[in-house]
Amino acid sequence: MINVLEKGKSLDAAKKVAIMVHGRGSNGSQIVSLADHLNLDGFALLAPQASGNTWYPYSFMAAQENNQPALDKALAQLQALVQHCFDNGKTTDQLYLIGFSQGACLALEYAARNPNKYGGIIAFTGGLIGENLDLNLYKGDFEKTPFFIGASHQDIHVPLHRVKASEEILKEMGAKVKTLIFPDTYHTIREEEIEWVNQHILF
Repeated sequence: MINVLEKGKSLDAAKKVAIMVHGRGSNGSQIVSLADHLNLDGFALLAPQASGNTWYPYSFMAAQENNQPALDKALAQLQALVQHCFDNGKTTDQLYLIGFSQGACLALEYAARNPNKYGGIIAFTGGLIGENLDLNLYKGDFEKTPFFIGASHQDIHVPLHRVKASEEILKEMGAKVKTLIFPDTYHTIREEEIEWVNQHILF
């Protein structure tokens, strides 16, 4: 059974759904509080909760096998939640994945393994998961799904080279990717990121 915090419109009534994925040490309530800043009026908000407040134990840059079986379990939780949306009549272009930090990495990894025409994918500081990226996991077409990735040029957890590598892979899969790289060293969500996402994806 998936532990999911539900806010906003009911899934039946909403025309759009935001699946909001929290970071390490955080929880569903904290990621859902982003709705106070993002244009999510009219959305159903679904925030899955990780066991122990972490989706996988080690850095997203660790070898994937080191983060197993937790990583596969986390991806399966997102898959089950997406299927729940399908079961309630929603289509992929009505779904938006929004994550921060570890949640942003998980959202990007899930989308890249399950490409489709989504409403949008929003990653506040994140990249695809693994010590070395296995391109065999990323096959399919995003059909110009809008992606956003924001990050510091020198983030303590998410190196810039992984952000750039993720951007290139997603573009090759047909995604329309916007990256905003900031000159600070903060591990945070910036007002400029919120403004861009509101203007270009959640409008």
